[in-house]
Amino acid sequence: MPRMTAARAAVEILKREGVTHAFGVPGAAINPFYKALQAGGGIDHTLARHVEGASHMAEGYTRSAPGNIGVCIGTSGPAGTDMITGLYSAIGDSIPILCITGQAPTSVIHKEDFQAVDIASIAKPVTKAATTVLEAAQVPGVFQQAFHLMRSGRPGPVLIDLPIDVQLTEIDFDPETYEPLGVFKPAATRAQVEKALSLLLESERPLIVAGGGIINADASDLLVEFAELTGIPVIPTLMGWGTIADDHELNAGMVGLQTSHRYGNATFLESDFVLGIGNRWANRHTGGLDVYTRGRTFVHVDIEPTQIGKIFAPDYGIVSDAGAALELFVEVAKELKAAGRLPDRSQWAASAQERKASLLRRTHFDNVPLKPQRVYEEMNKAFGPETRYVTTIGLSQIAGAQMLHVYKPRHWINCGQAGPLGWTIPAALGVATADPETPVVALSGDYDFQFMLEELAVGAQHRIPYVHVLVNNAYLGLIRQAQRNLDINFQVNLEFENINSPELGVYGVDHVKVVEGLGCKAIRVTEPDQLLPAFEEAKKLAAEYRVPVVVEAILERVTNISMGVQIDGVNEWEDLATEPDHAPTAIRTLQV
Repeated sequence: MPRMTAARAAVEILKREGVTHAFGVPGAAINPFYKALQAGGGIDHTLARHVEGASHMAEGYTRSAPGNIGVCIGTSGPAGTDMITGLYSAIGDSIPILCITGQAPTSVIHKEDFQAVDIASIAKPVTKAATTVLEAAQVPGVFQQAFHLMRSGRPGPVLIDLPIDVQLTEIDFDPETYEPLGVFKPAATRAQVEKALSLLLESERPLIVAGGGIINADASDLLVEFAELTGIPVIPTLMGWGTIADDHELNAGMVGLQTSHRYGNATFLESDFVLGIGNRWANRHTGGLDVYTRGRTFVHVDIEPTQIGKIFAPDYGIVSDAGAALELFVEVAKELKAAGRLPDRSQWAASAQERKASLLRRTHFDNVPLKPQRVYEEMNKAFGPETRYVTTIGLSQIAGAQMLHVYKPRHWINCGQAGPLGWTIPAALGVATADPETPVVALSGDYDFQFMLEELAVGAQHRIPYVHVLVNNAYLGLIRQAQRNLDINFQVNLEFENINSPELGVYGVDHVKVVEGLGCKAIRVTEPDQLLPAFEEAKKLAAEYRVPVVVEAILERVTNISMGVQIDGVNEWEDLATEPDHAPTAIRTLQV
């Protein structure tokens, strides 16, 4: 039997589980693992500037393609606690990432040794499993189980904590005979699908709510096939955006309080039946449940049994992987169609498209400083349907989701549940690392951008090109807008006069200088007609220099973005589109 250190055995298992890339920061307590990583070969490594950044890079890497599992590595103590935010973000959005931390020797873990912290206990609420391995012989089994857990049922993250003496201990392990454990995913039965479709057939105005579980299951094609068979309009959630192309005749737009479309909310309010697949009824999608559920029959399909009835009780629930369920939905729908039992939904679908061509927000403004809506309009012109967008939270993300267009699954990469500021830069680096051939465009407000902007140096060092659109209003814009309800404007203002860059006025941080100092390229835009040329130049610079390129758009200080507390009461703060030129890049030309 071959003998090797437990750390080397762990590396060999990573390779046999399909891992080809890792993100991390070495340190004393994890150095034996890094030695094994170097000796074992076969796994590329990206050195992050912050361990939280490494965790978000791993998230972006996972989210980019089916089957990917991002790996993040850090030493003991604060490295592990730094990665908790990444684990929280991953579990909230059902994203499998593996976090590997070093630990003090087993003999002193509970003796206040330097950087010895009970990271397994800290991480348990935000992982599917968190384990400190105390016996070296258990390392292969713990890693094998980790991949099984990450892939089975509702996907999610796992943390493995390795004391330094455990890493260094030699064990018997034969990599050549290692086999991954089988993956468990619950599957709908035919009887369940027939029951769900019998309820659907009783409705007049049905909708499909397509969640992120469809993307996790790599089942977007099946969703589109089922929608086309039945003629039912589709409402993608924020996490399911891209399951059906925005310009598809059955895409009815998004619903919600913030990242939604006027036409999506209007169509949903006209519906009488909702089939939710792989979604979790997030509160910013539903708003008040009384409005959301009133007058509608609900069928909910989800891979996680405890998700059924968690937010509200559906009329019928099915525990199933989205792909397995959709295979049966397509199969039974084909039979119903052949038997002439599927009703004609064309008039209902057409009404959704009529709303899509009439209930539009205005994007075309010539104001200086820039209005953010114009930035997204020009982004639609500059960045085509192959673009992957990456963003986190804030008015920039909310407005972007209202006005940008997504055409493919995994082309809107957004941490939907946790929404940590600083997520965007490292996540975009992970996305671009996973798929360097697809254009990546990140979107940030100035505060999100400043949280982890040091990670841009990672893009410069490792030659990871992408375009980052930075909309700068020198404000915590979303929090400022939320504070209106309390009649305050407190501690949300980022403005100051930069003594080293007086030309910025009150916009404070000179992002161009900072970005260039980190080894990347940057362009500042102050006029609306400069936006499109700047985006085109950014694409050229990214291709030439192979580094991140930031386009900073100087916005007006205050813009209130459409949102509300009920889906039938979203506040439209800005002028709406009343003629086609007001929304020239809308999916449907405004009909007046």
